[in-house]
Amino acid sequence: MSKTQVHSFHIPVMGIGYTIDTPLKVSQYGISSVISLVDDILIEKMRELYCRKLEIPFKAISNKTNDFRAKRITAYLNLIDKIATENFEQLKNSLAEKGSEIEKYMNLLPDFSILKRRLRQMITNARNSEEIKHWISNNLSIGSIDVNIMTKLNRENYRNNKKLPLEFNDAHAALRGFANSTLKSAIILSAGMNPRLYSYFEQFEDFYPDEFGQLRKKIILKVSDFRSALIQGKFLAKKGLWVSEYRIESGLNCGGHAFATDGFLMGPILEDFKRNRDHLIKTTYEALVEALKRKSINAPKESLPVQFSAQGGVGTAEEHDFLLEHYQLDSIGWGTPFLLVPEVTNVDRQTQKLLEKATEEDLVLSNTSPLGVFFNTVKGNTKDLEKTDRIRQGRPGSPCPKKFASNNREFTEKEICLASRQYQNLKIKALDNLQLSPGEYKKNFDKITEKSCICVGLGTSALLANDLDTKVEGEGVSVCPGPNMAYFSEVVSLKKMTDHIYGRANILKRDDRPHMFMKELGMYINYFRKMVEEANKPMDARTVKRIQHFRDNLNNGIRYYRYLFMNTYIKNHPVAALKSYEKELNNIEID
Repeated sequence: MSKTQVHSFHIPVMGIGYTIDTPLKVSQYGISSVISLVDDILIEKMRELYCRKLEIPFKAISNKTNDFRAKRITAYLNLIDKIATENFEQLKNSLAEKGSEIEKYMNLLPDFSILKRRLRQMITNARNSEEIKHWISNNLSIGSIDVNIMTKLNRENYRNNKKLPLEFNDAHAALRGFANSTLKSAIILSAGMNPRLYSYFEQFEDFYPDEFGQLRKKIILKVSDFRSALIQGKFLAKKGLWVSEYRIESGLNCGGHAFATDGFLMGPILEDFKRNRDHLIKTTYEALVEALKRKSINAPKESLPVQFSAQGGVGTAEEHDFLLEHYQLDSIGWGTPFLLVPEVTNVDRQTQKLLEKATEEDLVLSNTSPLGVFFNTVKGNTKDLEKTDRIRQGRPGSPCPKKFASNNREFTEKEICLASRQYQNLKIKALDNLQLSPGEYKKNFDKITEKSCICVGLGTSALLANDLDTKVEGEGVSVCPGPNMAYFSEVVSLKKMTDHIYGRANILKRDDRPHMFMKELGMYINYFRKMVEEANKPMDARTVKRIQHFRDNLNNGIRYYRYLFMNTYIKNHPVAALKSYEKELNNIEID
């Protein structure tokens, strides 16, 4: 952990609205969290909500305003920064109060925390309250208020039917909104590389080191393998931009969109980072120095700080500690379990009940995302029920009020969304002309209509949880927990969840939860089986080679785990599960 980082976990972005205001609930306790910048309409509603609550003058930013998307984001982030800073200052001054916020801050810290020990000593031994206040002011840290851009969501925008320049695309405008804000934090880039967006970072001086080698705003890359991290890190470094953290996420055992690897598993990937991190840092630092010299910016004399973190399927204190220690990580992301912590996330009561009851069979890797990427969700969510009802009424597709996931030009000049009524009607008309057999027709019809309007659904819960108007959005909620949700079935407080993370409590009601590495392995074997089943028959040589490569990577991962379990202490070593999965994998026949 860095000097200012007091917790060994962070709360990743969840959906669009689930963590939209989470920093206001946890940052004063030193916990870092992430806001999604997808939906500027929701962001504007949340800004108005907090201005009304705190009696701060509010002036709406109309969609008729020039550059309204970036301006809405900047205004909201500035407000979050202001409120969070005030909350933190109040916490630091609460020492004399019974059951004070200082006490809560201290109780949430891990037991191994040096800060926790020193704070207790200071309160016990200090000669006067002013001495304690001075120490607190110099030593307590606020959690980082980070933001997330999903690089694939970069819709082109128009005004008066005229296409606006590139910098007004959704992702570019979101980046500009963050860059112009008062936050001193990081922007997390997920969903792969977007060269045009990455190049746009060069326009903002806050991403370059100052004369002291400090970065006012940082870049975090969410990656699923070392090769991707190296490619993207070098690409940015050659532009004079430093990646301050590589956030490694499981390809399948995660919440939200799932970006499957070619059979590379989480353990071997983390091992790859552990062995090669010095090479990554050295390579990107050399490229950074050259780029800054070309730009006539003073280059730091040594590499800037880099952190490595992991997330995806972590569910016990033992897994948390093992990842930190064995792979030498700085922080572990805990996402899905926090959907059952009302103090932290925006989850409406109906969705909360659905999550409490969810079993392994209810949590599915689906094709419902209009982005064409696998999407982790739960059966019975109200947005999917709404979608099914429309199909039954003969009106498939969503009205698409927000259009953030528009990325298709198959039938139109402007991009439209695969989940929209417009696209699905056009696609079904084209399907009607193909004169397919009833079975083939139904298969294709289902493939068209399974897409769900998640860009609205993933934000609606925040509106419902805060009693805000949903007239435009409707009340259908999409929710995107990872498979880990099956083992968490109780609504708990922030204190209890933090105690669980640090091993001071256990909130799991079941004793059959598989180790996170085994859960992911099982998911990849299911994914592999489906890949084989859906491949065109007879398979051509290229397909056979790809499938065999995927299986080889899984077998390599199994061999890695066998060695890992033999040579490290892991409670209840999952050796039997490993043998079973190995047999299952190699019994899958390739025609």
